[in-house]
Amino acid sequence: MQDGYEVVGFDGMTDYYDVALKERRQAMLLQSPGFRAVNALLESEGVLQDLVAEAQPDIIVHLAAQAGVRYSIDNPRAYVDANLIGTFNLLEAVRATPCRHLLIASTSSVFGANTEMPYAETHKADSQMSFYAATKKATEAMAHSYAHLYDMPVTMFRFFTVYGPWGRPDMAHFKFTRAILNGEAIDVYNHGDMRRDFTYIDDLVEGIRLLIDAVPQRPADPAGIAPGDSLSAVAPWRVVNIGNSEPVPLMDFIEAIEGATGRVAEKNFLPMQPGDVPATWADATLLQSLTGYAPKTDLREGVGRFVAWYRDYYGV
Repeated sequence: MQDGYEVVGFDGMTDYYDVALKERRQAMLLQSPGFRAVNALLESEGVLQDLVAEAQPDIIVHLAAQAGVRYSIDNPRAYVDANLIGTFNLLEAVRATPCRHLLIASTSSVFGANTEMPYAETHKADSQMSFYAATKKATEAMAHSYAHLYDMPVTMFRFFTVYGPWGRPDMAHFKFTRAILNGEAIDVYNHGDMRRDFTYIDDLVEGIRLLIDAVPQRPADPAGIAPGDSLSAVAPWRVVNIGNSEPVPLMDFIEAIEGATGRVAEKNFLPMQPGDVPATWADATLLQSLTGYAPKTDLREGVGRFVAWYRDYYGV
């Protein structure tokens, strides 16, 4: 909206996490004259197709999904409905009403059991460790087929452990901060021997914003695709990592929260959870080559901003 766009926000307002938090976010956006909201489910037949036909968008950024590795073990059907059927509905809507560029969120979880790091977009990603990751990898393949068949320009972006204000309360930074401020123990999985490429929300948003104008084109000569570029040889389709390119030990992340809260956490060390992976690490070279941008927010700075927001929002 600050860039002059008129924006239509589509949100299911599902109760996977606090609906009041979602409503507060939407209320803030509705204060902007260039924004309007539509509340409906992705999997509802015809809703997206009608909305896209009515709005005639130039750009579509698809961030809606059922997220969460652990929840997918107990509630896999929610991932079929939102991620597979919902994305199919969107692809059909764009087939009927083409747009200049469709951008779709994927996840670093698609790399699964890969051990070669940092993760590059050109690495194979065929060993997903959770059903959540499997559905997101499936959406990449679905979008590729539509890009090939209907000349639909698509950029998939793989997020790497996004954190920051207004995010999902089931994420580790929320859970740790809440427990520490309440004087409760935190659960630390794999006995703390984990690393994550933590990416601050502002960096993610900037990466997406800049990728809007990096519209993939079907290559005339696949041999001319630059080394390291994930551009498809047969479609206007590309996948791009958005990550901080720094695998941070989990214990360092916890120490940053302790520093921002001014309290030391009581730690409950536990084994690795099913579906989880010990480390993630993004190679963000392609993002930088396409946009000139690289995520840069220091971990302690980002955690400090989050904890300050958390205290203010929850009054603690």
